[in-house]
Amino acid sequence: MNNIILHTDSNIRNTFFFEIGIGISANSFLLLFYIFKFTRGHRTRLTDLPIGLLSLTHVLMLLVMAFIATDIFIYWRGWDDIICKFIVYLHRILRGFSLCTTSLLSVLQTIILSPRSSCLAKFKHKSPHHISCAILLLSIIYMLISSHLLVSITAISNLTTNDFIYVTQSCSILPLSYHMQSMLSTLLAIRDVFLLSLMVLSTWYMVALLCRHRKKAQHLQGTNLSPKASPEQRATQTILMLMSFFVLMSILDSIVSCSRTMFLNDPTSYSIQLFVVHIYATVSPFVFMSTEKHIVNFLKSMCNKCLCLH
Repeated sequence: MNNIILHTDSNIRNTFFFEIGIGISANSFLLLFYIFKFTRGHRTRLTDLPIGLLSLTHVLMLLVMAFIATDIFIYWRGWDDIICKFIVYLHRILRGFSLCTTSLLSVLQTIILSPRSSCLAKFKHKSPHHISCAILLLSIIYMLISSHLLVSITAISNLTTNDFIYVTQSCSILPLSYHMQSMLSTLLAIRDVFLLSLMVLSTWYMVALLCRHRKKAQHLQGTNLSPKASPEQRATQTILMLMSFFVLMSILDSIVSCSRTMFLNDPTSYSIQLFVVHIYATVSPFVFMSTEKHIVNFLKSMCNKCLCLH
């Protein structure tokens, strides 16, 4: 078994745990802000619920990943089949929930930005209940697609073959038959293409609307454009930034994943893949917080107090 145990450099391990710590802290802060906003009865936007759910998902995903990373970088005890199946499947489900929620968030922002004459305008007054149902439906579909992990994930101590894919020092994925692997790959490809297509189409539509709005403003005001963007425009720019970043990370994840497939169980490519997969969960809360005036003002006041103390 020594040939599959990852001898990871301590710098990579510390960087990975630092990423997880920052991500958990930032998402927890953002989640508490939205909980406070909901409980105090403040005016909410159509995108507030998905952003809150996305923060909660990222907190749980990073916590589970921290638990997995302990068995990758710090071998402390072996897991049995039940723990392996539960932890790895839960992490995969949370990643899928993050993907579904991010896609829905881009669609909702497109609906918010769409003009009244658009066919999308009728969806602007949908309740959070409809949004929750949409997220739940997408997540259930993803759970069904990933259910094969409950069979293929197993504890390394129970293996009698070396033909498996490394997950942690305690868990591995058993190889599937060619037909089963082809079917699962097709389903996963359809899912990814569908959700990423929603993001790309939403992004294209939002960019087109923003360009049209800018041309109208130039026509009405000449070259003297208002330096301040509307709240809808700022929110749209935030979503566009996140969608672009998410797609970029997805492409990078695919490249690293292919590299790992070519060099099976390579410690370096596996560590890089784990780091890349969770960059979006770590960075996204900071982007959302930068658009919330209450959070920005609170952080500014905290910084001023710290400077005064020093």
